[in-house]
Amino acid sequence: MADRNRHKYRDKTMKKGLIYSTALIALVFAYQASSEQTDVYIPDGYAIETIDTPNKARFHITGLDIDNNGDVYVATRFGDVWRLQGSNWLKAADGFHEPTGLLVDDDGSLLVAQKPELTRLVDVDNDGVFDEYINLADDWSFHDNYHEFNFGPVKDSDGNLYGTLNLGHGSPNELKLGAMGSSGGYRGWAYKIDKHGKFVPFASGLRSPAGIGISPDDQVFFTDNQGDWVETSKLHLLEFGKFYGHPVSLRDHPDFDVEKILSKQKDFDYWDKMREKPVVWIPHVEVANSPGNPEWDVTQGKFGPFAGQMFIADLTQSSLFRVILEEVNGQLQGAVVNFANGFQSGNIRIKFDMTGQLWVGQTARGWGAKGDKPFGLQKVTWDGTNPFELLDMKLNTQGFDVTFTEALDSESVNNADFSLSSWSYKYSSAYGSPKTNQQDLNISSLSLLDDRRTIRISLASPLQTNTVVALSFEKLKDQDGRTPTTTKAYYTINKLLK
Repeated sequence: MADRNRHKYRDKTMKKGLIYSTALIALVFAYQASSEQTDVYIPDGYAIETIDTPNKARFHITGLDIDNNGDVYVATRFGDVWRLQGSNWLKAADGFHEPTGLLVDDDGSLLVAQKPELTRLVDVDNDGVFDEYINLADDWSFHDNYHEFNFGPVKDSDGNLYGTLNLGHGSPNELKLGAMGSSGGYRGWAYKIDKHGKFVPFASGLRSPAGIGISPDDQVFFTDNQGDWVETSKLHLLEFGKFYGHPVSLRDHPDFDVEKILSKQKDFDYWDKMREKPVVWIPHVEVANSPGNPEWDVTQGKFGPFAGQMFIADLTQSSLFRVILEEVNGQLQGAVVNFANGFQSGNIRIKFDMTGQLWVGQTARGWGAKGDKPFGLQKVTWDGTNPFELLDMKLNTQGFDVTFTEALDSESVNNADFSLSSWSYKYSSAYGSPKTNQQDLNISSLSLLDDRRTIRISLASPLQTNTVVALSFEKLKDQDGRTPTTTKAYYTINKLLK
């Protein structure tokens, strides 16, 4: 059975090939692919190290995980699985149909998310090469469409698996209310596979959910890419039964059918009231165009002062950014801050290892990236130098408390050095949204708190929900005269403090 399955996937990949709508992608993303990497930033104490990959291998990394021994496993977009042990690469499996996710399970087997199914790999004879290819789930429909990706999986502490299914583009008989469509079969859904192997359609309304991650306390999050019905890229908490905004996926929902969806296609208020709002909006181009998986810093200080925070990679910007979350009146929200750029290719998969290094899997295939290499593997290391960066941003009753990693120069803390603005986005079937309702926010007072690292910002007028607030602090300095490498933060307000 294992050999039959293995050859089936290899034959399908070779016969069908990897299909891309090259003309459309080139039109939409041409400016990104040709952009030069300018204004390179990375915090003090951090460095990017490039890892050699196998010669003559098209090493477009779309899945990445690390086992308890420190061995790095990657899945490539051309259907191979490789293991890096020390400095030696071994091809451990092949023949997959464009995998875009990989997980090392507790027993040492691998889970690979390929387009038609979720597959478990087992190394029966312990020689490093996987012998058995076991179909865990294929309960969705795959229409041999280039855009019908299968992302994930992640696993919770009870043994449940979660993944996300991309919408198609030009698939047969699709329901289309914008750029993307669904031909049915749970396209645009998140799914769960429980510990008994049962497939559960978990949530709907996803568009291009290219990144899924699970927090240390078992909360599942996903990122979605800007496009039709998605104003700008965003981060969501994934919850059972929720709808996340793209209506075409609802053709598989028991309460909807194609006729009902079409009757409501221009009723944006109807869909808006149904959908879940993001935990954070990710401003387009300023932070990201095509975010990947969330990854939490659980290194207990081995990666610097950002313990517990979320890191996300972006393919187009060849960058990493941080997400700083807080809960306000039962609602998650928070700030997005750029962390580092200047990577060699498009960042899409990230993972911390046990020593505190952050590994970054890369591909620029199809979409293009600011980094000029087509693919690769890099890692971010920290030498122990404490950087001067924004560490935390929290809402207060009149504005924000903003904390930095070092004590501040009190002379640089004044109104002239800070500015705030806000805006919202317009939800519709259009491809993305410009900023709307833009306004500057007037500061009534600034005060440096006793810890000398936190600034309390009070505003002259009340903040508004359903907005993004941009904070700029270009002239701020620490007590040693350093300025932060990134001087802007973007806070999404879902709720206000009562």
